[in-house]
Amino acid sequence: MRGATHAKWAAGAVAVALAATACGGGGDSGGGGDGSGIVRSSWGDPQNPLEPANTNEVQGGKVLDMIFRGLKRYDPKTGEAKDMLAEKIDTSDSQNFTITVKKGWTFSNGEKVTAKSFVDAWNYGASLKNNQKNAYFFGQIDGYDKVHPESGSQSADTLSGLKVTGDDTFTVKLNQKFSTWPDTLGYAAFAPLPKVFFDNHDSYIKKPIGNGPYTVDSYQKGSQMSLRKWDKYPGDDKAENAGVDLKVYTDNNTAYTDLTAGNLDLVDDVPAAQLTNVKSDLNGRYINTPAGIIQTLAFPFYDSDWNKADSDKVRKGLSMAINRKQITDSIFEKTRTPATDWTSPVLGKDGGYKEGLCGEFCDYNPDEAKKLIKEGGGIPGGQVQIGYNADTGSHKEWVDAVCNSINNALGNDKACVGSPTGTFADFRNKITDKKMTGPFRAGWQMDYPLIQNFLQPLYYTNASSNDGHWSNKEFDSLVDKANAESDQAEAVKIFQQAQEVVRDNMAAIPLWYQNGSAGYSDKVDNVALNPFSVPVYNEIKVK
Repeated sequence: MRGATHAKWAAGAVAVALAATACGGGGDSGGGGDGSGIVRSSWGDPQNPLEPANTNEVQGGKVLDMIFRGLKRYDPKTGEAKDMLAEKIDTSDSQNFTITVKKGWTFSNGEKVTAKSFVDAWNYGASLKNNQKNAYFFGQIDGYDKVHPESGSQSADTLSGLKVTGDDTFTVKLNQKFSTWPDTLGYAAFAPLPKVFFDNHDSYIKKPIGNGPYTVDSYQKGSQMSLRKWDKYPGDDKAENAGVDLKVYTDNNTAYTDLTAGNLDLVDDVPAAQLTNVKSDLNGRYINTPAGIIQTLAFPFYDSDWNKADSDKVRKGLSMAINRKQITDSIFEKTRTPATDWTSPVLGKDGGYKEGLCGEFCDYNPDEAKKLIKEGGGIPGGQVQIGYNADTGSHKEWVDAVCNSINNALGNDKACVGSPTGTFADFRNKITDKKMTGPFRAGWQMDYPLIQNFLQPLYYTNASSNDGHWSNKEFDSLVDKANAESDQAEAVKIFQQAQEVVRDNMAAIPLWYQNGSAGYSDKVDNVALNPFSVPVYNEIKVK
């Protein structure tokens, strides 16, 4: 999942009016301390409306995780994929699955959640005409090539591999074996949808309806989204508070100031500049925990200047010009660890993390960096301009530090500069529209705890989050082979071979693994971050 950790309402979406503080305004608007039981948390506007199959970034993903529940849910402590609405998922060959949906679940408008709720949602998400960013996640289902062809118009409206067989049962046929496919079904793209989504789409966009522990009360773009506890929620993970007000900030330093002033209860993106004093500022109410997040630099492979013969040497040289240890030590106060592969240590060795896989290309080596860049034809245009969004994530600090490292290594104080875009949504739109002309920040937060999720969505040809549009047949072939492998240990080994192809081509530069960090007020407790670095909002209690 891309995002400002990491990685995002459409311009035409109609905002629902509400009385709220202005962006970063700091006034108390009915928070936890006044007896309302509402948690006040910092947030950023999503890139798109809250359609499950059209949200592939963190800000929108936070809300989807509050208002929807799918067949699986990832344990907020371990990340394990556990059955949620799935009564059972049966298969004898890792290609044909029979899914039974639990009875008793409804959407917040009272409509029953049935097998059809899932099948209709998945067909909508896969369809080319609906232009959903997460359509690719349905690519393993039979018939995807007909509803979402690589070129031309679609020749079918529904996936042939999906069939409703009863009120609570449906079957899924994949186009190849995928032994761990059930574990992907906790991702928001696979959420069920109510009839209003299809019958009155505009109404849904204004006020999304889901089946999770919260309902959307109101939303004003650029200001606040208010979510409230759904009292009739049938799940066992009910909200422990009365609701959450997600307040939009375009500067996380302002959010932090509001937190310390008592005008906010939770900030899940502590600014780098505050890391030295956050524990004392908040009297120990600070969380710093490993998360399934990696920060990388992606490249616009659609730009011929970055996709020439031997340009991999330029990318490898730039990687070797970055002093990761110095940057993580001096800026991030042990909330980052230099990356040595393209996944995350939270996967563990058995799950696919392989320390040191990047090898010498992730070691700081100025002499070799200069040599490789020269052999590769030099930096396109003579200057690296690293794109990033300026509103969240303390990105300016680390981008400036990366550029200083590159400039020092190359002996040229103009070899690298930062190239900011004001807001995260605008930054993501530039990337989506293929308007990047140089490397850009590409933080990745896992959607589900599998090595496949760190590789296939980002580097497989035409994958949903392959923002650089890199393409490599050998990599694609290895991913296909790994997905078809029924032995999980063997599948992991093949995925690691695919990762070596990413390394050999330097499809993206790995920078560092990111911890989840958050600070909270004395008005709330039981605050935690899940392995995805997202607050477990439903478990927060207001004093």
